Formats: sequence, C-alpha cells, structure tokens
Amino acid sequence: MGTVLSSLKLLTTLQNGPLIFVALAAAAVFAFSYGIFVLVTGATDPLRRRLERIAERHSPTPSLGAKLAARLRPLAGLALPRREGERSRVSQLLLQAGYRSATSLSTYYGIKAVLITGLPLCVVAVWLFYPRMSTGHLLYYMIAAGVAGFLIPSIWLDRRVLTRQRALRAGFPDVLDLLVVCVEAGLGLAPALQRVADEIVVSHPELGAELALVNAEMRAGVERAQALKDLAERTGLADIRGLVALMVQTMRFGTSIADALRIYAEEFRDKRTQAAEEAAAKIGTKMIFPLVLCLFPSFFLIAIGPAVLRLITVFEGMMRHH
Repeated sequence: MGTVLSSLKLLTTLQNGPLIFVALAAAAVFAFSYGIFVLVTGATDPLRRRLERIAERHSPTPSLGAKLAARLRPLAGLALPRREGERSRVSQLLLQAGYRSATSLSTYYGIKAVLITGLPLCVVAVWLFYPRMSTGHLLYYMIAAGVAGFLIPSIWLDRRVLTRQRALRAGFPDVLDLLVVCVEAGLGLAPALQRVADEIVVSHPELGAELALVNAEMRAGVERAQALKDLAERTGLADIRGLVALMVQTMRFGTSIADALRIYAEEFRDKRTQAAEEAAAKIGTKMIFPLVLCLFPSFFLIAIGPAVLRLITVFEGMMRHH
C-alpha cells in the first residue's frame, strides 16, 4: 500500500512539476549530443582512421553491417549492463538468433542506446508541431518512448530466437533420418554430417549451415564432443541437446553410433506422434472460444433476429393503437 501511495505521489509530482520535465529533456538532449560527439570524434580521430585504412588494405571490403557495428560500438557503453551474467545471457540469445559476430553484443546495445535516447527526442520534435499538448502529457509520452526504446530490441531478439528455433525444429527430423541413413551406409560422423549438410541446405538452410559449421570446426582441430556441444549451445533446442548428449556418450564408451542414432530416431518419431496426438486432443477445447465468440452470435442473429424484429413491429403497432 505504501508503494502505491508513493507511486501516486510521484505521478502527481511529475504532472505538476515542469522543472522535472525540463531536467529530463535536458538529460535526453545531453545523452543524444554526447552520442553524436562520440560518433564524430571516432570518425575524425586520426589514429582510428589510420588503423581503419591499414585494416582495409589487408582485408576485403567491409559490409554495411560491419560499418554499422563500428559506428555503434562507442554508443554501446551507454546501455551495456555492468553485470556479467546479463551480458552472457544476451550473448547467448544473440548466438541462438544466428548472430555469431564478435561485435554483435556491442551492436545490439548500441542500437538500444540509440532508441532509448532517440525516441524521446522524436516525441519532443513532434510536440513542437502540437504546442497545445500539456507538459505532463509530453513527459508521460517521453517516458513511454524511452521504455519502448528499451523494450523493443529485447522483444525483437526474443522473437528472432523463437523464429530461428522453429525453423531448426522443422528440419531436425529430416536431418536425423538422413544422418541415420548415412551412418548405416558406412560413412563416419564427419563425412555424414557434411553430406547431410549438403543435402539439407536447400530445404532447411539454417540447420544446414549449423551442421556445416560443426564439420568445419572438426576439420579445424576442435574435438568432436566439443563441436557437438557448441551446436547444442548455438541452437538452444532440447531435441538437438538430447542428440548431442547421446552421441557424446556413444563416443565416450565406444559403442555403435549407427545403433544409437537408430534408437534415438525411433524414440523421436514416437515423441512426435505423441505430440501430434496431444495437439489433436486439444483442438476440441480450443474450438470453444471461436464457436462462442464468432459462430453462435451469427447463428442467434439469423435464427432469432427475424422473430425479434416481428415482435418489435407488433409492439410498435400496439403502442400506436393505445
């Protein structure tokens, strides 16, 4: 109760305190100006320009994303969290979203800093064309814009992870069946992964690229167990994590990979069948809400509507006679 009262007092103070609005607007303008200053000084720094020329001389032409990451890197410090756990969590989400670049974390927080400072300034710019808006409403809109700038990158990142995991999950059954066929045909683990990656890259490019990366890590000297564990970390899927755990255990104890993959494929097929049956059993319950909200009103309107109109006409006639 005390927290609610204090929040109400704070809102009342914000509504009736133009000085707080001026202070917040000044802070937003200062943050935006500081970001512009950092970008300008970073672009005109002779040492930085010299290093960039040397890097361009010994490397291919950087892409637009690399240039954007280089420009946003100085702004990342404005929104970068101090806790290592939060940064590692966001790095894991970026990895699962498909962004494996070393600059992805700084680019993400740089975009967040631009949105946090830029959206409130956009609200102020719009307010210049609508001067009748009160200071309290403008302050609320600025705070809402700042909160939106803070939340939009996180929401987008979560949706990106879910979309990519959905695509990986859709291609995993085909990959598992092809992997069983290749291993039973006599191929080793690395050639089987490469063959499956080449075959699946057209229909499921995300999963094909992940398998090709696993094979590339094995060729580069990374242990097979570690390369498979990295695959599970990059995808974040429980199905792939279970397959990786099974293959690592099989390689550790020296048992047959083909037998283990065949057993896992059968269990996974049974799991998919049970999931499909469970989803089918839920259809009846899920159809109640569309029927009640959409079909039944239309049915009652058609069935009872003419009778209601007839009754209204009869009652109007009786009222006229009286």
